[in-house]
Amino acid sequence: MNISRRGFMKLAGTGAACLGLTDLGFDLDPARVVAADLKLEGAREVLSICHFCSCGCNVIMSIKDGKMVAAEGDPDFPVSEGALCAKGAAFQSMHYSEQRLQKPLYRAPGSENWEEKDWDFVLDRIARKIKDTRDRDFIAKNAKGLLVNRVESIFELGASQMDNEECALTHQMLTGLGVIHRDHQARV
Repeated sequence: MNISRRGFMKLAGTGAACLGLTDLGFDLDPARVVAADLKLEGAREVLSICHFCSCGCNVIMSIKDGKMVAAEGDPDFPVSEGALCAKGAAFQSMHYSEQRLQKPLYRAPGSENWEEKDWDFVLDRIARKIKDTRDRDFIAKNAKGLLVNRVESIFELGASQMDNEECALTHQMLTGLGVIHRDHQARV
């Protein structure tokens, strides 16, 4: 965007004048309240629990026609006092976003293109890669001769959208495979 110094000054002056209109009695808060009320009109509130970390904050979800239309923190919950972290605030968009992937995508080695694959292909490929890596790099004993039964060439990074139960199952599965290198966003 090419803008002259004079154009910038005009734009800045216009913006400042518009902001000054609020001092003349133009209050937009009632309009915001009405807009929010229209969105939630006819919705019922359901108290739920955020499952993305061990805090377990209460979330008030507004349900309309069987679909969540809003999520907000519970002001009576003592830990968050009505605030939600980024994950809790993203409840609605996480479930209903147009950008959310619905099918697995696969990009072959060396390719620049993603292609849709079915779940059987993707899960079989992941299982095969894990098994081959584990078979190749499994360490039964360390340098001192102590039994360690581990794999050091696999690392697991838990996603922020995994809930506590998914994290526990993943942890147990990887421990059974001997994977020792792992981290998760919800550890903090």
